[in-house]
This record gives sequence, structure tokens and C-alpha cells, in this order.
Amino acid sequence: MKGKEYYNTAVYLRLSRDDGDEGKAESNSITSQRDLLRSFIRKHDDMEIYDFYVDDGWSGANFDRPGYKRMMEDVKAGKVDCVIVKDLSRLGRDYIEAGRLIQKTFPAYGVRFIAVNDNYDSLTADFNEEALVLPVKNFINDSYCRDISSKVKSHQKIKREKGQFIGAFAVYGYVKDPENKNRLVTDKYAAGIVQSIFDWKLEGYSFEAIADRLNGLGILSPMEYKRSNGEKFSTGFHTGIRTKWSAVAVKRILTNEIYTGVLVQGKTERVNYKVKKSVAKPETEWVRIPDAHEAVVAKEEFDIVQDLLQADCRAGAGREKPHMYAGLLYCADCGEPMVRRVSRYKGKTTVRYICSNHNKNGKCTRHSITEEQLDKIVLYGLKSRIDRIVEQSKVVASVRGLEMRYDDIIAFDNEIVGLKAEQEKYRKLRAALYEDFRGDIISEEDFKTFSAIYEKKYTELEKVIRQQTENIKELFKNGLEAGVRLEQFKEVLELDALNRSVLVTFVEKILVYEDKRLQVVLRCQNFYEKTALLYDFIKSTGLDGQEAC
Repeated sequence: MKGKEYYNTAVYLRLSRDDGDEGKAESNSITSQRDLLRSFIRKHDDMEIYDFYVDDGWSGANFDRPGYKRMMEDVKAGKVDCVIVKDLSRLGRDYIEAGRLIQKTFPAYGVRFIAVNDNYDSLTADFNEEALVLPVKNFINDSYCRDISSKVKSHQKIKREKGQFIGAFAVYGYVKDPENKNRLVTDKYAAGIVQSIFDWKLEGYSFEAIADRLNGLGILSPMEYKRSNGEKFSTGFHTGIRTKWSAVAVKRILTNEIYTGVLVQGKTERVNYKVKKSVAKPETEWVRIPDAHEAVVAKEEFDIVQDLLQADCRAGAGREKPHMYAGLLYCADCGEPMVRRVSRYKGKTTVRYICSNHNKNGKCTRHSITEEQLDKIVLYGLKSRIDRIVEQSKVVASVRGLEMRYDDIIAFDNEIVGLKAEQEKYRKLRAALYEDFRGDIISEEDFKTFSAIYEKKYTELEKVIRQQTENIKELFKNGLEAGVRLEQFKEVLELDALNRSVLVTFVEKILVYEDKRLQVVLRCQNFYEKTALLYDFIKSTGLDGQEAC
């Protein structure tokens, strides 16, 4: 490159975020780079500083940096004909891009490039420096960046598995513990809003209705709340106006498992250390740590909301909430949801439900039932069943030492007895199969095929039996509280009329038969059945102090 008498010099300064000085307007390293390069330029009469281009807190793994891009705009505009950096790594750690920039782009624009500490000056560099030393140094810088990226990923993985929070910002409803930034603690105000959102969803409000209600109450959206607390929160969706609650924001809260105390991290990962783009990881690879922090919403309540989100619970035109039985009422014969129909005759309004399959194509019978009939039957049935469960649970809870009779109770469980009998059947089939193979009655191929089928059935039954026994153990362990919530049951027993909140809390679904019979399927049905099992066992053995009949 032929020298010039005078160079307009761009001074480029860069420091990665990991090496910066937190809390300072400019890091010490940037200041030292500035002083070094200014001193260098003072010693050269043919150079004058055109401008400083600073990327403080930016990685050198890629060239998507504001300071660098502004410098290149001035280079292409002919305002700058010399670029100076402390060393090659300040320009960038991607050896391919850095090499292309130094050996092709800068020469194409007639730009002189100087890396002070590497003693490189494109004006005086010989062939060996251009063809050997420069590529090797760039390659070393790139390898360093790759190694650092690998170490950071490994360190983050270890932190996730230990249940440490590593996000930049806590999710709405939580803040970082002032004494431990890797731990979440509840923000009482925001956590109260989250709880209200879940309560309103249980009452039947749509995402849009909840968002409108929050905005109407003047409650700040998650983004605005962070800003009001002085957090340096940014997003790619800038509109220049104050952001409000939206249906999307409400849905995001209602589907976030973090509010149950479960810390879920590692949902995405960077493509590689050179590319900022992240891709979603399979759910099986997420890191889930239960009880990592205080729950804002009970697990049972969260699960109910997830069930409701899967059902068709849309509100009618002009309504904030769907009808009380939305997402709960189904035809007992075809399994399709029941639809609500309103008729008016001589000033009287009648609400009834009919099978949607019949309503659409007539492929099922009407299964018609009025809302008035439904309310009476469901309320009576729910109260009578809850009354029975409360009675049974009180008897079971009053008996001490049931753990000592654990094996007897397992043997008393008809379901487990039946499962074990079926499992024994497959064991015998498998044994008989081997005898048939030895006697040349079946081929080796048939033996392997049927043996695999019987083994699979046997293993599946083993898992089911294990789960059933664990259910009974869970009742022991938690004193029946896991399956029987007496305080809530008492609330139901005092009701004179049904409401949406009670229904979704206790009822999983209601099946309607053609003859207007109803089958009410309770949530946690298996726990209630095991409570009844323990009750029957206690009564049959006289453990409650009364002689068995």
C-alpha cells in the first residue's frame, strides 16, 4: 500500500461484557485503550484522530456492533482512511471475518490498518506478516472466543442443574434476591396481581377480558412495572408509547410453570458462539427444578387452569366470561361437548344444553337438559359426594398407626389385586411360550415376537401397580391432605347455588346421558377412591373403635 501524507484516523475501542467494570460509565480497559492509541497517534505527524468508535460491553465473536458499524459507514463514505486498534482481538475474534476485513475490505477502500500491540501496520507489513503471522493471530483470537463460549455454557449448565436462576431479569411476580442474584424471591405486589389473574381465569374470564380489567384498574404492564422499578429492561418491540396489558401477556403468565415454584431454564440455545440467533430446544432437554423458590400459585390451581385452556371456553358475543359449564359439560355417549341454547317464549327464557354432535350433523341424540335441571342435580350430587368424602377422610385421619398395616391395605385394594392377577397371567404366558419353543411347537421368530409383547405388558402393569401403591403411600405421607382438601370441601357444603370457581376447582367433567342422568367426575378422583379404600379397610377391621359388621 502506498503511503499518504495525511490520514483521517478512526480509533476503534472494544471490550466484551464479561471483562467490563460494572456500574461505570466507561470501563477501565476502554479508558486505557483510548489513552494508549491517543499516545501512539501523537507520535505520528501524518495521523489525526477523526473520531472514536466505542463498543463497550460487546463480544468480538461477531461484527454486529453499533460502534463498528458506524465506523464502517464512515470508511465507505471516504471520511476515514486509517483504522487503529490496540490489538487484533479488539477488531474481532472471528478469524475468517477479521482476515477478510484486513486483507480485502480495508485495501479495497484504501484504508490503512494498525494493531499497535501486535506491531502490525498494513502500510509496512511484508509478505510473511500478511500471509502467515496475521492469519495465525486471528485464528488464535477466534479459538480463544470459542473456548470462552464453551466454558460459559458449561458453567451455566451447572448453575441450572443446581436450581440457580441465571436469567438477566426475573419474571413478573418475582425479583432477584438482593443477597443472592441466582435466587428468586416473590415481589409481593406483582405476585398479588399474578394470583388475581389466575383467580379471574378460574372465574371464566378470557385473556382479553383480564387484560382489559388490568388496564382499567391502572395496573402497570410487566414491562412498564420493570421500568418503574428502575430496571434497565429493553425489548425489540418499541412503539414509543406506554405499553399496556395484552391477551398475549396474560396468556404468558397463565402458562408459566415458574409460578408453582418450579424453575424451568434452558429452553433455548445459541446456534454457535458466532451467531446471536437462538433456537428452541426439545422440552425433554429443559432443566426443571421443583421447589426452587416460593410458589405464587398452588400446583392444583395451575393444573386446573391448564385444563381449562385446553377446553373451548370462549365467551359469547358481548360477554366477558363464558357460561358456567363451559369446558366441563360433555355428551356421555359420543364424548363431544354440549352446546348452550337459549330460547324465549311468552316472556320466559329457557337455557338448555344439547349434544354438539347432534347439533352439527345429527349423528347423536339430543341429550337435552335445561340449565335449571343441571344446576339442581350437580349441586346436590356434588354436595352429597363431598359430604361422603369429608366423613371418610375424618375417620381415616383419626386412626393412627395405619403405616403398620400397609401390606394389609395393599392386599385390600381390589384394583391392585386385579392388576397383580393380570400381571401373573402374562408371566405364565411367557413361561408357557418358552416351553412351546423348546418343544418345537412355535418358531424362534414367533417366540421372540410374542415374548416381547408379553414382556411389554408385564412391565406396563408393573408401572401401574407401582403408581397405585405410591398413591396410597402419598395419603399416608401427607395425612390425606394431598387428596382431600377439607377446608375447600366445607365451602362446597355451605353453598346454596353453584358458581364457576367451585365447579372448575372440584369438577373435571360432567357427562350427560340421554335420560338426563349425570356423571360428575371429580378432580383428583384417584385420591378420593383411595380415601374410600382406607375408610372401608378401617371399618372392616374395626380400627375406628367399632366392631366390623
